[in-house]
Amino acid sequence: MFICLNGKILRAEDPVLLASNRGYRYGDALFETMKVASKNILLETYHFERLFAGLQLLQFEMPKLLTREKLCKEVLLLAEKNNCGNLARIRLSVFRGNGGVYDEERTPQYLIECWPLNESLNRLNENGLVIDVFPAARKSCDSFSHLKSANYLPYTMAAIYAKANKLNDCLVLNTDGNIADGTIANIFLIKEGVVITPGPDQGCVNGVMRRHLLEKMKDAGYSIQENPVSVSTLEEADEVFLTNAISGIRWVKQFREKVYSNNLTVEIYNRFIKTIPA
Repeated sequence: MFICLNGKILRAEDPVLLASNRGYRYGDALFETMKVASKNILLETYHFERLFAGLQLLQFEMPKLLTREKLCKEVLLLAEKNNCGNLARIRLSVFRGNGGVYDEERTPQYLIECWPLNESLNRLNENGLVIDVFPAARKSCDSFSHLKSANYLPYTMAAIYAKANKLNDCLVLNTDGNIADGTIANIFLIKEGVVITPGPDQGCVNGVMRRHLLEKMKDAGYSIQENPVSVSTLEEADEVFLTNAISGIRWVKQFREKVYSNNLTVEIYNRFIKTIPA
């Protein structure tokens, strides 16, 4: 397997980062997890709009030559190099060079990684997920909480908790005690035909698949609400599903003692996930 560091193809097992890397030291980095299918990056525009908006917010000094077009080309070349151009997961990390927290370095470096995906990820999961709440963390709701940051500790610990408790995923709460999102996904619930999801003010990551679904469902006339979601609201829902760029939608079968159906979830998947152009 191969990786791409600042435009250079290297073997994945070779050491490439310094101990002074700011992404490693401080989480001073953003990343995008993207899906390549049929030699195309799905929802490419949304991914790069989110990435460059986040880099601007974090005051990275972007070289003029580090463009969306350059990064897209290198992503697809790497997928081909790793023999998975037809279906792959990409992680593009952008970090603020090397040095201490007060150093003036603002010029980004980037790392592209690539792995083949199983074809099953192109289908809605047959077995619904079993989820719960991670009790030990509260995510802040500030100017940076929507970023897909390398500072991923609450989600890492939530994933460890989920595995230890034989869960498929865990939800992370915000400082108000409402649901922000899952470890690697945004959350949607359906109550009496209304689709509800936490808004950006609730501390959730600004998910690319979340954006795609909201835009498509609104255009199609679905009733959509971006509201705070409490645990009790979740327990009263008719259906629940999680979204991310790799799986699209994964339907949730159970939260604690509550068991959900998936009738509208299947409809949404068929209308807006299966039809994403590759």
